[in-house]
Amino acid sequence: MTNPENVILLHGLARSASSMQRMEQCLIAQGYAVINVDYPSRHYPIEVLAEKVIPQALQQCGDGEISFVTHSMGGILVRQYLSQHKIARLNKVVMLGPPNKGSEVVDKLGKFPGFHLLNGDAGMQLGTGKLSVPNQLGQADFNLGIIAGTQSINWLLSLLIPGKNDGKVSVERTRLEGMREHLEMNTTHPFMMKNDKVIEQVIHYLQTGKFRSYQLKK
Repeated sequence: MTNPENVILLHGLARSASSMQRMEQCLIAQGYAVINVDYPSRHYPIEVLAEKVIPQALQQCGDGEISFVTHSMGGILVRQYLSQHKIARLNKVVMLGPPNKGSEVVDKLGKFPGFHLLNGDAGMQLGTGKLSVPNQLGQADFNLGIIAGTQSINWLLSLLIPGKNDGKVSVERTRLEGMREHLEMNTTHPFMMKNDKVIEQVIHYLQTGKFRSYQLKK
């Protein structure tokens, strides 16, 4: 009997492992060994978080292949870690709403009182300018599928973002050179990781390396 594939879940900024619980349950039902990581996203810069969080998660993995499913900044932690390290049994990475080219929301609101308090050092690194960590990490040299949301529940933030967006990140800025697949879905940034249709696409990508054909509603 082969060892089950390990799937490491990484939540986004100012969230917790509980936000990935629905994803965890569905992946376990499919036979994956799931490590749902809880980490202090607002307490350290991205570079420090990656070195603290990902090695600990890898230590919990069994002997099977290792994949990641990430929400928002969780995907940037994976990119940061892989820019410095190799993961021998790395299989696939699926990112949900990743600010792969930063977010204009940070550009516009980062200097406002309270932004740093709410989002920490890592939040300040997710803009599109000179301090943007995502824009310094280069292209993907791993098997990557990305899902971008096209709906927003925060129209005020959406006004700060050019083009289609999920209320935090534009569809265009989720893209990353070297990615294998990119899919737009009718879902919002805060809830995409709990969306059953998104979860179905995640599982399909983990199983096949492709997303199912999906048509956006007009």
